[in-house]
Amino acid sequence: MKKVFAILSIVAFFSFGSTLNVVAQDSTATAQTAVADSATAVSSDTTQVSDEAAAAATPEEGGMHKGLKQKFIEGGAGWMAPIAFCLIVGLALCIERIIYLSLSSTNTKKLLTSIDEAWEKGGVEAAMNVCRDTRGPVASIFYQGLSRYDEGVEVVEKTVASYGGVQLGLLEKNLTWVSLFITLAPSLGFLGTVVGMIQAFDKIQQVGDISATVVAGGMKVALLTTVFGLIVAMILQVFFNYILTLIESLTNDMEDSSISLLDIIVKHAKK
Repeated sequence: MKKVFAILSIVAFFSFGSTLNVVAQDSTATAQTAVADSATAVSSDTTQVSDEAAAAATPEEGGMHKGLKQKFIEGGAGWMAPIAFCLIVGLALCIERIIYLSLSSTNTKKLLTSIDEAWEKGGVEAAMNVCRDTRGPVASIFYQGLSRYDEGVEVVEKTVASYGGVQLGLLEKNLTWVSLFITLAPSLGFLGTVVGMIQAFDKIQQVGDISATVVAGGMKVALLTTVFGLIVAMILQVFFNYILTLIESLTNDMEDSSISLLDIIVKHAKK
């Protein structure tokens, strides 16, 4: 009986040991699998974070240009195209005026000194040649005045004043068109907004219910035309005021130098 009990004990011991060994192996395998899964998850999270960081660090290509293009399309080509036309043509006219006015500026003090010196050496014809060879409206006014020298100082003064008005008109050429575009661009924007709002209310009437999506979409498209119209008007207004400043400076220079020219003419007429 003892031998049977001993044999059963030995069998039970080895069976229990085998079971423990299997359980241990299963536990180890499970632990290793869990660790591997954790490592994979961490690696995946790290990769995702790095991808997000890289995406955040990389600037969007053509962001501003793409955004303006998208807003332009959303505003509707029928209304945005005329506003863009006002901007392009208005800027072209402003740039042309700025270049013309910059080339029209003259060193009047140097010109008056040259005229006086040339008159001393070669008379009024030499002074006229100096004006002919000098660029700008001031020299043109001086030339017209000196060409009437034989008719008297009063005639010269009237000629200078009259031709000064002609040159002032040339300086202000095409500015009326720029002023028109400044007024027209926001007006087109407001008109597009009103039409867009009417279309939005028409959609609400067709749907039969006030939907936030319908109202917001229609209002967004409508207001875009106003925004672009106001932006165009502000840009052109800045250039317009700068051009007016240049014209004012040239006009003051012409008036002051014309008085100095008359003084030179009177001085040489007494000789």
